[in-house]
Amino acid sequence: MIEARGLNKHFGAVRAVHEVSLVARDGRITGLLGPNGAGKSTTLRMLYTVLRPDAGDALIDGHSAVQAPLEAARRLGVLTHGAGIYPNLTARENILYFGALHGLARAEARTRAEALVGLLEMQDFADRRARGFSQGQRLKTALARALIHNPRNLILDEPTNGLDVMAVRALRRLLRQLRDAGHCILFSSHVMHEVAELCDEVVVIAAGTVIGAGTPEEIRARTGTATLEEAFVRLIGAEALA
Repeated sequence: MIEARGLNKHFGAVRAVHEVSLVARDGRITGLLGPNGAGKSTTLRMLYTVLRPDAGDALIDGHSAVQAPLEAARRLGVLTHGAGIYPNLTARENILYFGALHGLARAEARTRAEALVGLLEMQDFADRRARGFSQGQRLKTALARALIHNPRNLILDEPTNGLDVMAVRALRRLLRQLRDAGHCILFSSHVMHEVAELCDEVVVIAAGTVIGAGTPEEIRARTGTATLEEAFVRLIGAEALA
């Protein structure tokens, strides 16, 4: 489980995140939805321990990202926005390298890598150097790296950005499989369709503040709207008028 408790972050005079609290549960896909510049990526970076909050804390399976960041990070798989991969390594070598960083024995890493190559349908390019990969191939490689240590919790920052239709469909299938296996998945997006298609829970953030949370059905009911997009527009409009 991933939990944020009153996260705050300033960059100079800019208030990027203010009192953000949320819960992403095991066996659920939780979407962090908001317009560009809402504070989604900053929130996720604090959750996966790259940024230290000015106030508040994040808990990963009960481990504090502030007080015990290494313990928290061990329980996370992270796909960052625009995640780079090593271009002179093959996809498989990229995956194995991250297995070594996570302390996996060589034999275990190879077994896990082979399973991920099959799960993500990477057989055609697994042993090619990554230089020249398509966006979909880069994303699959980066996602396999994030999963190599079999983390219970997964954080994805704008995972469908730049993907074609077939790659998006493949990613959806994988995320549903992971959810059904009991994993906790938290991903950020500003694409309403993706959130409506995938998410069991939604957290709406604007101007660095949570302005709505619940299931898509609960958010639609609360705003009196027929679609999640209409609910989002109404929530953002209310925030702008506040």
